Amino acid sequence: MDYFLQQLINGVQLGTVYALIALGYTMVYGIVKLINFAHADIFMIGVYTAFFTAKWYSTPFLLVIIISMVVCAIIGVLMEKLAYKPLRHKPRLSALITALGVSLFLENFCALPFVFGPEYRYFPEIIKVKSYVWQKYDVVVTNIFLLNLVVVAILLGGLFYLVHYTMIGKKMRAVSYDKATASLMGINIDRTISFTFFVGAALAGASGVLYGLTYRSIQSPYLGIWPGWKAFIAAVIGGIGNIPGAVVGSYLMGISEVYANSINSNLGFGIAFAILIIVLIVRPSGILGKKEQEKI
Repeated sequence: MDYFLQQLINGVQLGTVYALIALGYTMVYGIVKLINFAHADIFMIGVYTAFFTAKWYSTPFLLVIIISMVVCAIIGVLMEKLAYKPLRHKPRLSALITALGVSLFLENFCALPFVFGPEYRYFPEIIKVKSYVWQKYDVVVTNIFLLNLVVVAILLGGLFYLVHYTMIGKKMRAVSYDKATASLMGINIDRTISFTFFVGAALAGASGVLYGLTYRSIQSPYLGIWPGWKAFIAAVIGGIGNIPGAVVGSYLMGISEVYANSINSNLGFGIAFAILIIVLIVRPSGILGKKEQEKI
C-alpha cells in the first residue's frame, strides 16, 4: 500500500504538468480544428523563461509564473498571427504542415548558442523543498506537490469561469460551434481565435514553471518534445476539444506512466501509445468526447 500510494502521488504530480499543456492543444483544436504541434515548444520556452527569470533576478515564484505565462501568451499570439492566420481558409493540411514547421523552427532557433544553447541546466530552487511524511502509510508528500495541485486548481477554476461565465468565453464557445453563424452575430472571429491561443499558451507557460520546479533538470531546447506528445495523446484520450476530457486524460496518462516506469522504463515510454490505441479502438471520440459527423 505504501508503494502504491507513493507512485499514485508521483503520477498525479506528472499529470498536473501534462494537464496544463493538454488544455492548450484541446482549446485550439476546439476553436480552429488545428493540431498545434508547436504548442510543446511554447511549454519549452516557458521552462527557459522561468529559469532565466529566477536565476538572474532572484524573482519570487508568483512573479516567475506570471512572467512565464505572459511571455508564452505573447509568443502564442504572434505564432497565430504570423503562421496560422494567413492559412485560416486554406486546406487543413497546409496549417498542419505549418505547425510542424513552426515547431522545428522554434526548437532549432532556441538551440542556437546565442539564444538558449544546447547545454544542460539545473533549475534554481526558488522554493525550498520540504517533505511531509504520512505516518500511517509511510508516504512522502512534498510542498512542491501541494503547490502544483494548488496552482492547477486555481488555473482550471479560472479557465472554467472564463469559458462559461464571461462574454469572451461565450464567444469562444460560439466560434467553436459554428464560425459562420458566430460571425453573422457580430463576433470578431480573428480576435476570438487569437485570445484562445493567448490563453492556451499562457497555460503552457505555467506548466513549464511547474515542470522546472518539480523535476529541476533542463536538458536542452528539445525538452518539450515528449511532454508535448504525451499531453497531446492525453487530450486525444480524454476527447480532443473537450476541456474536462483533457484533464482526465492527463491524469490517466501521468499515473499510468509512473506505474509503468516503476516496472520497466521501456514500458513507461510506450504506455502512452498503448493507452491511445486501446481508447481509440473502444471509444474513438475519447473518454469524454462527443461523436461528430465529419463535414465533407
